[in-house]
Amino acid sequence: MVNVMKLSLGSKCVKYLMFVFNLLFVITGVILLSIGLVIHGVYHSYQHFLDNKFLSVPSLLIAIGAIIFFIAFFGCCGAVRENYCMIITFTSLLVIVFILELSGGISGYVLRARASTIIQDKMIDTMKMYRNSTEIALVWDKLQREFDCCGTVNATDWNDSLNAMPVSCCDNQVGAIGTTNCTLSSSTLHHEGCYHKFLSFIGSHALQLGGVGIGIAIVQAVGIWFSIYLARSIKNSYESV
Repeated sequence: MVNVMKLSLGSKCVKYLMFVFNLLFVITGVILLSIGLVIHGVYHSYQHFLDNKFLSVPSLLIAIGAIIFFIAFFGCCGAVRENYCMIITFTSLLVIVFILELSGGISGYVLRARASTIIQDKMIDTMKMYRNSTEIALVWDKLQREFDCCGTVNATDWNDSLNAMPVSCCDNQVGAIGTTNCTLSSSTLHHEGCYHKFLSFIGSHALQLGGVGIGIAIVQAVGIWFSIYLARSIKNSYESV
């Protein structure tokens, strides 16, 4: 006589809800990958003005997004086969991902608070390297053209550092520093400094990282409850046969 393990009606509902959750779980993985890649690209473009920790947070979200696809496999297979070990493995991995996402989200908010001092110090230091580093010059020119700004606090910062002003401080100017007439009296000069504009830009991305990390972590907390409930039901069913 073959004993057949049967789940309760409530457990079967949780089983099917786990399929739905795993679909959402995969979608959250895609979201984490997309946002992580986009923000990592943004941070990498301006890495000279940022600390290495700014790159670590989006990198963490990218890694979590990739791992999620692997974890979802255990959730789906465990629910289909009603396999206790696979559900426990899924739950354990889900808890780890939950902790990592929560950490990434909190780190995003922490970096947003620290961005002010880091960015200002990096900008001041790199301005002095403008003449001697082509890479630094390109980054500063890109920043000043894209954000319509000049210098760290204002345009006079360049005169203090180099006794000259990059042509990227003015609109419709092409050339290297000193080859065209971009001065404090130029009509197309960007009067506003880059510090506040760039700080706001980076802060909004850090806030986005924090919000996504914590938001998805809360969603996955529901999945942890589903998987624990299903694992208990499967275990009880085994013990009852």
